[in-house]
Amino acid sequence: MYEQWAPYVSVAERRRKAAAEMNKLRKKGHPVSPVEIAGRAIATTVWGKAWCANLEAYGDYANRLPRGRTYVRNGSVVDLQIAPGRIDAHVSGSSMYRVTVTVSPLVDGRWKTLCADCAGGIDSLVELLQGRLSTGVMERLCRPRDGLFPAPKEIKLACSCPDGASMCKHVAAVLYGIGARLDHEPHLLFTLRQVDATDLLANAGAGLAVPGGSSGDRVLAADDLSALFGVEIDLSGPAPRDAAAPARARAKTKEPAAAKRAGKAPPAPRPPGKPLISRLLHLLRKQGPLTNVEVQEALGADAATLRPLLQRLIDEGLAAKSGRGKGMTYGALD
Repeated sequence: MYEQWAPYVSVAERRRKAAAEMNKLRKKGHPVSPVEIAGRAIATTVWGKAWCANLEAYGDYANRLPRGRTYVRNGSVVDLQIAPGRIDAHVSGSSMYRVTVTVSPLVDGRWKTLCADCAGGIDSLVELLQGRLSTGVMERLCRPRDGLFPAPKEIKLACSCPDGASMCKHVAAVLYGIGARLDHEPHLLFTLRQVDATDLLANAGAGLAVPGGSSGDRVLAADDLSALFGVEIDLSGPAPRDAAAPARARAKTKEPAAAKRAGKAPPAPRPPGKPLISRLLHLLRKQGPLTNVEVQEALGADAATLRPLLQRLIDEGLAAKSGRGKGMTYGALD
C-alpha cells in the first residue's frame, strides 16, 4: 500500500540529492542561484515584503501560498533565475522539480501613467531600488491592480511535479523566493515586468509630488503595507519552540510505566517494519485529516513519541495542522 505515494525523504537526503543535481548544472555552465533565507523572515525590505503582500492579497492564491513558506525557508528552492517576463527554478522535493512562472509585461499605458503619477517624487535610482521614497510614491508604485506588481491573470504557473493543482507547494515556494530575491536585487522587479526603472527619473525635480506623502517621510512601514494590500504582513517563521518542551517530553515517556503500575494498559507496541515517521505520513495521506487521539490509536504510539514526528513533517512541508485544542487535526500536504 505504501507504493501509492512517494516515500518519505528527509530534508537532509533531499539536500544531498539537490546538491548533486546543482553540481551537474554548474559543470554545464548554469549559474546556480539558490534562495537562502537568513533568520526567520522570508522578506525584510520594502520591495520583498511588498511582493509577498501583493501575492497574499489575491484570493486566488490565499489557500495555496502557505504550503510554500516552509519549503522556501528550509532551502528547497535550490535555483531561481529571474529574466524579463519569466522565472525558472529548481525545487527539491521527493524529486527535483522544475518550476516556470511567466509574467506578462507591464502594459505601456499603465507604465506611462505610473511614471507620470510619480514625477518629481523620485530623486535617484539608488533611492528607488532601496525603497527610500516618499510614502505617497511608494503607495502608488505598490498599489494593487495598477501598480508595478502583477495580478493573477498576468501570471502563468507550471511545475513538473504530479500535483494537479496549478499552485502546488513548489510553485508557492518559488513565488515567496522571488520576494526574498528582491530583498537583495530589487532591480529584478523592473526586469521581470520588462520596464526601465530610469523612466521614473525622467521628471525628477519637476515638483509633481504624489499627494499623501512628503519627501521626508521615507519608506513604507509594515503597517502601511498591511493597510495598502489589505493583509497582515508577517513573513517570519514559526515561533521559537518552548525550551522546556524536551523536558516535558522526557517526563511523558515515563507515563506508560506509571499507567501499568496503576493498572492501566500502556499503548500497544509499534509493529516492526516501516519506520514510524513513514507510517505516520502514509496514515495522514490515506485517512487524514486526523486528531491527535486518532493518530495515536491508529499507530499504537503515545503523544510524546508522535509529537516531534508530526512537527518534523510540518517543518518539512509534508503535513499541516489546523484547528485548536482537542479539535486540532493533522493532514498530509502531498
